[in-house]
Amino acid sequence: MSDQLAKLRDKIDALDLQLQELLNARAKLAQDVATAKNNSADTNFYRAEREAQVLTEIKERNKGPLSDEEMARLFREIMSACLALEQVMKIAYLGPKGTFTQSAALKHFGHSIETLPMASIHDVFREVESGNASYGVVPVENSTEGVINHTLDQFMDSSLSICGEVELRIHHHLLSHADSLADVKCVYSHQQSLAQCRKWLENNLPTIEQKSVSSNAEAARMAAHDKTTAAIAGEMAAEIYEINPLVNNIEDEPDNTTRFLVIGKRQTPPSGKDKTSLLFSTKNKPGALHSVLEPLVKNKISMTRIESRPSRRGMWDYVFFIDCEGHQQDKNVASAIEDLKDEASFVKVLGSYPKAVL
Repeated sequence: MSDQLAKLRDKIDALDLQLQELLNARAKLAQDVATAKNNSADTNFYRAEREAQVLTEIKERNKGPLSDEEMARLFREIMSACLALEQVMKIAYLGPKGTFTQSAALKHFGHSIETLPMASIHDVFREVESGNASYGVVPVENSTEGVINHTLDQFMDSSLSICGEVELRIHHHLLSHADSLADVKCVYSHQQSLAQCRKWLENNLPTIEQKSVSSNAEAARMAAHDKTTAAIAGEMAAEIYEINPLVNNIEDEPDNTTRFLVIGKRQTPPSGKDKTSLLFSTKNKPGALHSVLEPLVKNKISMTRIESRPSRRGMWDYVFFIDCEGHQQDKNVASAIEDLKDEASFVKVLGSYPKAVL
């Protein structure tokens, strides 16, 4: 070993020692925060807006060579570990183990949490409403296949608020114990994933039967027990069910991304870079939708998404879901919501929350 290499490794060892001491010092402060909150009867240990602000500042002041995203990811895990000293959070998600929704939960909250797999989106809402979970994570839209209607429908009757959002780059792998594509007789996956890999399947497995199942993770579990089948699923499912990728990255769109929502009982204060989600229905008159959207234009609010769904209250009666820039406590957003109430027959604020940071 050269003298130069030895000196560099000594410097790394010295920095590692400093990092370890600083991390434990930070953890001790987290414990002190928990004690202070318990003494004041403040049980809200997780502050979504505070974490978003910290991660944004970390990315803005980062000078490399680590990327902004990698630096933020490391600090997310540090905050997760420190928060677990105050309170280990239980996060419900659309299961079973190994789904992209679980990956989204871990990306948002870090790995120092307890994840609770649920059988359906409805069950995720119910677990949070009952208090068995601190928060829930559910998919809401995909860049290739669009909105997940089951999630939107749950908000019509739920008292929960949207507390955050997660954007997850989706890589689909063909998992199988088969030796080659020629040995695969059937492909399992969730219907959304089958759709997101439609062109690849048509080009590479045109005559193979495709079977839709409840989740990608369930598909991986099934394929793990039958060498003649394959599953379309992610990396986490491959690891959990010990099944190797036969082909990697088979999604049709290279920027395939799914957006997830974090749901909880508490409203989230402003972080400085927020979104607000609303649900409303229009009065039955000509130009009703235009009139309802006019308050957003008047208050100079950018709308980032709009979706319609049957209201289930009558034939051809619809409700609309919109996402817009800003927090409901912002002056212009609050003004727009008040004007909206005058024009719409029904308005429900689903929540204001920090924009996805990572």
